[in-house]
Amino acid sequence: MAKATSPIFLLLLLLVILSSTLLSVKSNTTTIETTYKTTNYYRLCVSALKSDPRSRTADTKGLATVMVGLGMKSATATATYIAGNHTAAAANDTIPKKVLKDCSDKYALAADSLRLTVQDLDDEAYDYAYMHVLAAQDYPNVCRNIFRRAKGLVYPIRRFAGVK
Repeated sequence: MAKATSPIFLLLLLLVILSSTLLSVKSNTTTIETTYKTTNYYRLCVSALKSDPRSRTADTKGLATVMVGLGMKSATATATYIAGNHTAAAANDTIPKKVLKDCSDKYALAADSLRLTVQDLDDEAYDYAYMHVLAAQDYPNVCRNIFRRAKGLVYPIRRFAGVK
């Protein structure tokens, strides 16, 4: 069975948890690398954070905000990709259109949850940030399950994001 948890969401969870305890730590390459040594996606995390210039001077809360932003970007791009498939689906093929629309909506909700996470981090409401990251993580799983129930449809994100 394929792993249902996306690496980006695991990284977000780690940062939200760490940001509640390490707010005063200023970021640099060592902080970024130390923070992510415990993850299964170390290289992804370090390269993602190093790609954003804000990471060099961010504290741990700032690193969490950067990662949440990357998650929002990914969720929004995925929702747009699926919506494009939805509009390209045959007009008389209602089941695939409904599945694609529902799935696109789930990714849009994931992006919305991550937008709320940014606000939660700003407000230092880390319990809510954690809850919103968990919700954002769950929406893609719901999308995948919608496709599993629809006979004959292939989950389009596999091709888009390399999901197994």
